[in-house]
Amino acid sequence: MADWQSMAPWALTAIVMTLLGIQTVLNRRRIQRLEARFRDSFETFGRELHATSSGSMGVGQRVIACERGVHELRRAMEEMRQNDPLRVSYDEASRLVDLGANVDELMNNCGISRPEAELVSALRKRQVA
Repeated sequence: MADWQSMAPWALTAIVMTLLGIQTVLNRRRIQRLEARFRDSFETFGRELHATSSGSMGVGQRVIACERGVHELRRAMEEMRQNDPLRVSYDEASRLVDLGANVDELMNNCGISRPEAELVSALRKRQVA
């Protein structure tokens, strides 16, 4: 019995050390599996982020191209509006009505028909009133 009592602490220590070793190996395997899952997740997220940012850049470039197109259309429309001979005639006719010109003077000075001159005169007088 004396032998067993002196060996018991050593045997208990050996059992505990063995259990700790087994626990360490199991924990290491669990950690490695978790690391592999996290690595896969990060790679997946990285690919998704790259795809999303690439898509966003494409949309942004399309928006910029659309804005340029709209700007060009506005510029062309304004240029057409300024160079439109009929518009110039109507603007001149409106100015002349403000100065007191009658329908015959509008027809002669602006090169517009009688109904157009009457319409410009009536509209301008209505706006002033």
